[in-house]
Amino acid sequence: MKTFIDLFAGIGGFHFAFHKLGLECVFASEIEEGAREVYIKNFKKISPSLFSNDLLFNRDIYDLNVNDLPDFDICCAGFPCQPFSQIGHKRGFKENFEGRGNLFFEIERIIKAKEPKAFFLENVQHLINHDNGRTFKIIKDRIESLNYSFYFKKVRACDFNLPQLRPRTFMVGFKGEQEKDKHFKFPDPVPLKKTMSDVFGGKCSREIGFTLRLGGMGSNINDRRNWDSYLVDGEVVKLQPEHGKKMQGFPKNFYLPKSRTKALRLLGNSVAVNAVHAVGKQMISYIEEPDSFRSTG
Repeated sequence: MKTFIDLFAGIGGFHFAFHKLGLECVFASEIEEGAREVYIKNFKKISPSLFSNDLLFNRDIYDLNVNDLPDFDICCAGFPCQPFSQIGHKRGFKENFEGRGNLFFEIERIIKAKEPKAFFLENVQHLINHDNGRTFKIIKDRIESLNYSFYFKKVRACDFNLPQLRPRTFMVGFKGEQEKDKHFKFPDPVPLKKTMSDVFGGKCSREIGFTLRLGGMGSNINDRRNWDSYLVDGEVVKLQPEHGKKMQGFPKNFYLPKSRTKALRLLGNSVAVNAVHAVGKQMISYIEEPDSFRSTG
């Protein structure tokens, strides 16, 4: 187990988690210029070959010739959630704005052509029930038609020692796995040791923070949309990027733009690193030692 690719990479939550697991990123794709800048500044030193040409750090996945892609073991993709979420009006595959609703099919195209050992996809929790389950069934059926198993679970960041709710649908699967051989299990939650008081360095009124997100920034602390204001030591405190990094599992020295608004939007679009790391570690163990899962299955 050596390599992975990072599709719809954002600021690199998947990259950071899988690099810590000892895997090398051999291709990444991200179209948003602000996220690309952050990605380059944070990963150029640890993955220098990735930035040697525009193919390996691709801007527009629609322009990608899959025959030019290097081989890889795991396909990682936190594909855009707007078509499946409240903020995107739940239009799903009918969404045509900037082609976002069709981006899952780009993942399918790459998996079909390259046949990696496994995939790891992430999306909003509403994906499972969107359009009465029809959207999710399309995704599952098309993945399984490529001869992959398909497992899914709603995973929360706070289940892996990150103090925010952030429920997300995680989907993983393995090449050539037959129904009778399906024994993968998502990792069990771990006790929450880091709370919002640890994040702020003072007594916070909430143990688990609100999910970092895009809309509603700057809402009054009593507004139902509020997610970036907290009571700390009895005072209203606005969430800052250094707090958001702790809530998402990024290190203190992780580069973000100086603008609070830009930095928090980028963090709100990222994956929760600890949760991805835990599931990725489980996937690698499953690929390398499947018998150990069968014995507990």
